[in-house]
Amino acid sequence: MTFYTKRLTLNHMVEYNPYLDGLFGSLADPIRRDILQKLVHAQRTISQLAENYEMSFAAVAKHLSVLEKAKLIVKRRNGREQIVSIAPDALRDASEYLDQFEALWNYRFDTLDALLQEDDQNE
Repeated sequence: MTFYTKRLTLNHMVEYNPYLDGLFGSLADPIRRDILQKLVHAQRTISQLAENYEMSFAAVAKHLSVLEKAKLIVKRRNGREQIVSIAPDALRDASEYLDQFEALWNYRFDTLDALLQEDDQNE
């Protein structure tokens, strides 16, 4: 008799952060990034957003749900409509996370520049 069990593999070298995973996972989709672009300068209703895409209203609402879950947008009800606006805090969090890598690369490039200049002086 053979027993098949579902194995869970954990990579202890990787830091899992559900908030960042959801944030960057939601940004991985081009439709969602486009929706965010449309919300940068003005809030819109779901119907106004849905007019821009060749997909069903429900599909756009599903994209908005993913963005809302990632805290990238907020929705509020105004009568029969839902008004969607961008939530800058999550974008700021994403930017701050990426800034760490920018600082690391700048440090590495500065170190490489210093080594190359030192090498030029020794020749």
